[in-house]
Amino acid sequence: MIFENTLAFAQNLDLQDPLAKYKNEFIFPQHQGKDVIYFTGNSLGLQPKRTKQFIDDVMNDWANMAVEGHFYAEKPWWDYHERFAAPLSKIVGAKPSEVTVMNTLTVNLHLMMVSFYRPTKSRYKIICEEKAFPSDQYMFQSHVHAHGLDPKEVIVEVKKREGEHTLRLEDILQTITNVGDELALVLIGGVNYYTGQVFDIEKITKAGHAAGAKVGWDLAHAAGNIEMNLHDWQVDFACWCSYKYMNSGPGNASGCFIHEKHHADKDLPRFAGWWGHNKERRFKMEPNFDPVQGADGWQISNLPILSLAPYLAAITIFDEVGMEKIIEKRNIITAYLDFILRTINTEVNGSFEIITPSNPSERASQISVFLHGEGRPLFDYLMTNGVITDWREPNVIRLAPVPLYCSFEDMYHFGQILKKGIQRN
Repeated sequence: MIFENTLAFAQNLDLQDPLAKYKNEFIFPQHQGKDVIYFTGNSLGLQPKRTKQFIDDVMNDWANMAVEGHFYAEKPWWDYHERFAAPLSKIVGAKPSEVTVMNTLTVNLHLMMVSFYRPTKSRYKIICEEKAFPSDQYMFQSHVHAHGLDPKEVIVEVKKREGEHTLRLEDILQTITNVGDELALVLIGGVNYYTGQVFDIEKITKAGHAAGAKVGWDLAHAAGNIEMNLHDWQVDFACWCSYKYMNSGPGNASGCFIHEKHHADKDLPRFAGWWGHNKERRFKMEPNFDPVQGADGWQISNLPILSLAPYLAAITIFDEVGMEKIIEKRNIITAYLDFILRTINTEVNGSFEIITPSNPSERASQISVFLHGEGRPLFDYLMTNGVITDWREPNVIRLAPVPLYCSFEDMYHFGQILKKGIQRN
């Protein structure tokens, strides 16, 4: 498609957009009586309008039934989480039995480390990406310490080449080969939070397994954003948060994938709790743990229904639309934003640099911009002019054109505001 940086062109794209109507499904902060241009769905997604009804349903059931709501609510609480299995399995490319919801993201990654990081004297190293999200780094360090090992000797970071902003696939694969028989676990973010780079989950997983290691993924920025086939790719485990692209609300419940090849292994170490116990016998209060067959067998406590309700509300939107259509629009609107940015950058004599890969297979719904000669004041200017973006040190603005609620007209207006902001001095 040949793009144009004009309002008429952007509006015409919106008229042709089959997902345009879904913008009205979300609640926007206001700026001078108008919806803001919202670019931070990669940090916290907007609230769907249908969320309140889902929460009200739980509140009403609690008021009218109290404890009986566990079994007699319209959506009984004791199996509330099971409603996520089918729709989430479509989003991440899994079997319903391989998916569950529980806890929060880093908690679930810790639980997966208990099961899948089993260091031995000869096989003990972990590969992750340079500049992984800090929570992942802290998680690695604490698990390594818990095993009595030295993080400096265990954690291997794949680093960017000098002068480059992103990682090369061949460098990741070569690192796996180099670590070889010492490799116990590969655990990387499916989409790098800082640059927006999408990693080749299939090829990296295959390489990790060829080296004899387990392979897991932090999908915080991938779930609801990129196409995945976790089951077919033989990923051992994966976890994601629900409050970014899936719009479930701040700090909300995490999703978790465990491949079915691990489900029957009752000797696999795990931290157990009664909600992961055999569902048919759970209320017999038996002393010995008998895990549910499937990902639900990793659950520990009964689920926080008031947290799951907004997640379920948001998931209904994904189920209506489907990932195929979301990705189709994502590709077009991200490309249009990229075009707008490059056009504006030419007009302002190269004041910034796009550090997200230009290859469509290596980017999703995020473009990260490194500012040259501009800093926090430009970010502040955007915010005070109705554009909510995300600032990351030392000098990066992250822009997420989320396809469910961002419009092409938003992209055009953002470009004009950005240009004025750079030229204001």
